[in-house]
Amino acid sequence: MAGPASAGEPDRQALIEEAAASLSHPLTRMLLVLTFTTGLVDGVSYLGIGHVFTANMTGNIVLLGFGIAGSGGLPVLAPVVSLAAFLLGAGAGGLLAASTAARPRHHLALAVTAEILLMAIATAFAAAVAIRPNSLSGDTLIAVLALAMGVRNATVRKIAVPDMTTTVLTMTLTGLAADAKLFGGSGTGSARRIAAVGSLLAGAIAGGLALKLSIAVPLAAAFALAGIALLAYRPRR
Repeated sequence: MAGPASAGEPDRQALIEEAAASLSHPLTRMLLVLTFTTGLVDGVSYLGIGHVFTANMTGNIVLLGFGIAGSGGLPVLAPVVSLAAFLLGAGAGGLLAASTAARPRHHLALAVTAEILLMAIATAFAAAVAIRPNSLSGDTLIAVLALAMGVRNATVRKIAVPDMTTTVLTMTLTGLAADAKLFGGSGTGSARRIAAVGSLLAGAIAGGLALKLSIAVPLAAAFALAGIALLAYRPRR
C-alpha cells in the first residue's frame, strides 16, 4: 500500500513539470519573487549588518574561512550564527516537508507562510532596535533572517523546480551557458534561467538602494512581496 509520501509524488511531479514549462505558472512566479527577495535579504545582511550572508550559505562558508584566517577584518561569529540558524531552519523545513508530503501545494503555502512570519519579526525588530554589526542586535537579526532562509531552502529543494533555487545561481548560470545554442546546446530552459538571474540581480540592486533609507525598508519590502506572492499563488487543495 502506498504511503502518504508516495501518494503525493505524482501531484508533486506534475507541479514541477508545469512550473518548469512556463514562466507564467503561479509557482514559477512565486519562486521568481522569492528570488528577488533574496537580493533584499542578503543586501541587508551583507551591506547593512556586516559582511555576512543569510541566504547564500556558499558565500557564507567562504567568508567564514576568510574571517578565521584573519583576512580583511571579516567577522567569525556572525557567519557561525547565520550558518547555525540556517541549518535549524532547514531542519524545520525538512520536518514540514515530511509531514505534508502528500500535499505539495499545501506544503509550499505553509512554508512560505512561516518565512513571511519570520520576515515580519525581522522587520519589526529592525524598526524598533538600532542594528549594529558585531553586536547582539546584529547577530539576532542575522539569526532570524537565516532561520527564514533555511526553511525556504529546504522547501525549494523539495519542490525542485529546475534552476529555481531562489538563492544560489551557480548551477543556473552553468546551465544557461552549457545549454546555450551558441555552444551547440538546445537552449531549453534559457528563459527560466535568465529570469532567475535577473530577479536576483534586481533584488540586490533594490536592496542596496533601499538600505540608504534604513535596514527595515528592504526587509519590509521582502516581507510584503512574499505575502503578495503567497496570496497570488492560491494552491489547489
